[in-house]
Amino acid sequence: MTKTKSFIFAAVSAAALAACGGGAGDSASRDSIRAVGSSTVFPFAKAVSEAFARSNPDYKSPIIESTGTGGGMNLFCSGVGADTPDMTHASRRMKASEFADCQANGVNEITEIQVGLDGIAFASAQGGIMMNLTPQHVYEALAANPYGEEQTNETWSDVDPSLPNEPILVYGPPSTSGTRDALKELVLEVGCDTNAEMKALKDSDEDRHAQLCTEVRSDGAYVDQGEQDNLIVQKIEGNPKAVGVFGYSYLEENADKVQGLPMNGVEPTYENIANFDYPGARPLYVYVKKAHLDAIPGLREYLAQWTTMWGKGGELSKIGLVASPDDVMAANTKAATEYTTLDGAQLK
Repeated sequence: MTKTKSFIFAAVSAAALAACGGGAGDSASRDSIRAVGSSTVFPFAKAVSEAFARSNPDYKSPIIESTGTGGGMNLFCSGVGADTPDMTHASRRMKASEFADCQANGVNEITEIQVGLDGIAFASAQGGIMMNLTPQHVYEALAANPYGEEQTNETWSDVDPSLPNEPILVYGPPSTSGTRDALKELVLEVGCDTNAEMKALKDSDEDRHAQLCTEVRSDGAYVDQGEQDNLIVQKIEGNPKAVGVFGYSYLEENADKVQGLPMNGVEPTYENIANFDYPGARPLYVYVKKAHLDAIPGLREYLAQWTTMWGKGGELSKIGLVASPDDVMAANTKAATEYTTLDGAQLK
């Protein structure tokens, strides 16, 4: 791209952003991609950003921020224009309430792209505590009020005599994290619903069910480590009796330091997540504002860069991303290159 063309494109971009919401209070344009969101998706987005920068030296490097899935959605849905992000990453699907917020703030056309799969991994230090967990074990160990009763479990063996007689100490994600949302949905709620009364409560009082099944204890047995999954790795590496909860990619990246704990007898491996045998498997997403596609230089090319890296054996798989099934990958390649509009009807 020549300097003249770059100048013209920047001028067009500024006009386009002004037209889509960057009004009088936002006279500045932006000539680099800005993405926010999930700490789990962050390392994959950074890898794509670096590859994009190498392949497209005439464009500025994207700005990637780790804000957590919930925080990213808030920023993404705040409006359109140069002062708002172009994309948000998510370790769970957009909620119907978030989609409604987007629509209310003028973010009317959104493209949803599933970039691959991840797993909620339970891990300990290499040579540290080892146990075969179940969702029921995790729920009874971490719930604030398991089955509506007082939380009295202090050791893993209090939960189940087959587990180690060691204090329950779990380092995990905060409430703003998509990883925490996935922990609730894929593990805690599943464990809670092994109790017939709790399962019935979901039909009679959904709010009470959510409180009892997903609220995590706050007495020090579960420690919120913020949006930095690497801190969880450091914490469990320094304490062989501690357990950490983070995305599978961090387990693979730190395999020399930590070991995965099986869930229902299934190890958190690439293959077990890809075929959904592992209970904590989940899809990862990227959301893009269509109004920014022609306003931000390189945004279309950046999305296309994802599709060249997310396949099985691709660059992202080497750092822990699990490739989607072929049919899902094909559909999302189309979304990333043809910019399918999300209608919101299937969101919860």
